[in-house]
Amino acid sequence: MEEDYREYRTGQGVPKTGEYMCQSGERLTFNKNEDFPVCPVSGKETYWKNHEGDK
Repeated sequence: MEEDYREYRTGQGVPKTGEYMCQSGERLTFNKNEDFPVCPVSGKETYWKNHEGDK
């Protein structure tokens, strides 16, 4: 799905539960309706991509 490759910024709502990867390469699992956090590596705003299909 095209939606799975969309990027989400820190502070945006998680569209669906799944595994996401930040720009630093850290993968975390988020639940739908949570907000994307800052990068766990740099502590700064980042982009997150869904990586559920990469398993």
